[in-house]
Amino acid sequence: MGLKRTDEFRADAVRIALTSGLSRKQVASDLGVGLSTLNKWITSHRDTEVLSDKDLDLARENERLRRENRILKEEYPSWSRPSFGPHSIAA
Repeated sequence: MGLKRTDEFRADAVRIALTSGLSRKQVASDLGVGLSTLNKWITSHRDTEVLSDKDLDLARENERLRRENRILKEEYPSWSRPSFGPHSIAA
């Protein structure tokens, strides 16, 4: 039989899954739970206040910054390469 997780653990897992920017698969693996279990917890916590307003604001800001980084990497691919080492221009 599986380990019984506390409500606090489940709430923290949901918060991490929704705000970390990691895939749900990665969060589940990091926490030692199954992906389907994590998805069930997320579904069951939708109507609860798992995330504070501050957490939601930070999650939105993180997503905005990730989107901005993706756009910049597409526009300036050289920014994704290190400026030193075997692939640098100076080498």
